[in-house]
Amino acid sequence: MTLEITLACLGFMIVGIIMSYVSNGLLLRFSQSLGIRNKNDITIRWANESKPSLGGIGFFVAFFFGTIAYSVIFNTENLFQNRPFVGLLTAGTISFIMGLADDAYNTKPFMKLFVQILCGVILVLTHNLIEISQIYWVNALLTIVWVVGIMNSLNMLDNMDGITGTTSLFILLSCLISNIVLFGWNMNIWTLTMLIQIGAVIGFLFYNLHPSKLFMGDAGSQFIGLFVAFFSIHELWSIGNNVQLNPLTGGAITLIAFTPAIADTLTVVINRLRKGKSPMIGGKDHTTHHLVYAGLSDKQVWIVFLGIGFMAMLVTVLAVVFAKFGNPWMSFFLTFYFFAVFFVLYRNTLIHKA
Repeated sequence: MTLEITLACLGFMIVGIIMSYVSNGLLLRFSQSLGIRNKNDITIRWANESKPSLGGIGFFVAFFFGTIAYSVIFNTENLFQNRPFVGLLTAGTISFIMGLADDAYNTKPFMKLFVQILCGVILVLTHNLIEISQIYWVNALLTIVWVVGIMNSLNMLDNMDGITGTTSLFILLSCLISNIVLFGWNMNIWTLTMLIQIGAVIGFLFYNLHPSKLFMGDAGSQFIGLFVAFFSIHELWSIGNNVQLNPLTGGAITLIAFTPAIADTLTVVINRLRKGKSPMIGGKDHTTHHLVYAGLSDKQVWIVFLGIGFMAMLVTVLAVVFAKFGNPWMSFFLTFYFFAVFFVLYRNTLIHKA
């Protein structure tokens, strides 16, 4: 990797951090001076504290201006001829606007689901597809279900300071490092877009770690959910095909990378269905909440998820290395990490209740 590529990549990540930090700081100051006009921008969550839920705006600002910066610096490449990127840009914009509307007006669940499905369809139509089968409609349906599932999963996980931001950070790092392991450093639109968004999440976490000053809001969780769903398709689900192994190899690696989010969502869904409740109705019954019921503080819960996410990233990279050298079985074996985490978190919800 040349010095020029290193500096460019570092520059994009640092710009992402700065843009997110500054924009979130300005939004925080602005929201505190809005008076009654910002009442719909305030969210009451786990700790029953009212705080602005504007953090997701920084994600979109970094993504938008990062795209402009790339177009200016690398003006020989027309991004609008890059169909997969057009799909990310279109679906990302729609998911952000829908989340922003939900933060402001508390939109109907059906409308949110419709927009999430639309985002999945847009990715499919722009050649962003999970390819595990020779049958196109199977791949298309799986892609849409995956996008909707991850957008909802990260939205559900956004229930305590720092959790969703940290989880998203390690997923993006898993995607980035996996790409580097397989293809080396490439200063292309995908690498730089991931880097600027990694920086944006880090900048947001300055305000969102306990005790938080700012919440992500639906604008943030919907956009970052779409974003990580896209890059998991682009960098993780595709690994099996990229190294000429069983396509399900990528699915196993993706499961490992998404361990914190999927383990929490699966736990909540199982517990709510056992009680005859709808999985889509919110509540204080997430794995994070049950860790507090077990005696941990909010900060300690974040440290637990920090550890789970960090280990998930390391195990993901290890699985990618084995896949690169032609060993798909290790990827399936390493999914044991996901099942171990899920078992521990799920068991805790049965032992320590509200």
